[in-house]
Amino acid sequence: MGFGKYLIIRFLNALVVLALVTILVSALFVKVAEQDLTNTIQERVNGELQALQRQGHAPENPDEWRAERIKFYRHQYHLDKSYSWRVFYYAKRTLTLDFGNTKSPIFGTERNVKGIISKALPRTVLLFTTAQIIIILIGILLGVKAAQLVGSAFDRGLSVIAMVMSSIPMWWFGMIMLLVFSFKLGLFPSNSIPDPNLTGTAHILDYMKRMVLPVLTIVTVSFGGWAWTTRNIMIGTMQEDFIMAARAKGVPERKVIYGHALRAAAPPIVTMTIFALLNSMGGAIITESVFNWPGMGRVYWIALQTNEINLIMGLTFMNVALYLAGVIIADVAYGFLDPRVKVGASAQV
Repeated sequence: MGFGKYLIIRFLNALVVLALVTILVSALFVKVAEQDLTNTIQERVNGELQALQRQGHAPENPDEWRAERIKFYRHQYHLDKSYSWRVFYYAKRTLTLDFGNTKSPIFGTERNVKGIISKALPRTVLLFTTAQIIIILIGILLGVKAAQLVGSAFDRGLSVIAMVMSSIPMWWFGMIMLLVFSFKLGLFPSNSIPDPNLTGTAHILDYMKRMVLPVLTIVTVSFGGWAWTTRNIMIGTMQEDFIMAARAKGVPERKVIYGHALRAAAPPIVTMTIFALLNSMGGAIITESVFNWPGMGRVYWIALQTNEINLIMGLTFMNVALYLAGVIIADVAYGFLDPRVKVGASAQV
């Protein structure tokens, strides 16, 4: 099987999985939305009837008028269709990126789900992907150094720091950072964007200043786990025969570590990197709520609070699509980085 054919098969498999997950999620949320839409229709019809009565144009038969209006709205929201029809209808819309609109505006006057996501995603990338890149760089550098100095004070200290920091809830640490550096010392603002509707635009320097506390919180809590994982991967690699042979030949230690050991340990590290970067685009509900950062996690929380089914469907679809993209990229990258893994041409000798 050639590489191109292999890649097409992997892509088609991902599409099938995405379709199945979308149908499953649609089946769940369509049932939840049915009751919500029923209540919304009742409230809207009652509001219209009260408005007509105040204007002196009340219908002669209010019950019959109400029943007709309810029938009209049920048809508009497809509630007069069968459950299975609605599941596949909304799944098809989601797969074609037609997420619809929200019941109330999220970012100022924005009600289109794609428009909301297009505003939230860059903000999440700006914060979490930036923090994740810093975490990866620090984690790899510290992990490699700890693997070189196994059993040393540096190695033991890094192990303790990694264990302690990984056990601290990020939201709690974020609140401590706000309490100390924002409310006590007044060095950094407590909000991400001053507009309560999350519609404000700030100068790049203002954005950077507002990013300091959340980025520092994310990096401090997360870098230890990356360093510890990299250390363990490198220790296993550095015990391989080709590393010992390189040292026996007199190859400089720096070249042995970074030219041989780290290169051989690259596949799992690159896989972790790919998933970490893609997962960072999904944001974090609690962390973004603590810092009032208007990203994907914050929008997800707003959608859950306000029962915005269309927005939840759109965000869930984006997260699943990003995860599947990560699987494909990691699979292909692993095959190129590790010669023992054959990608595409496994049957050709």
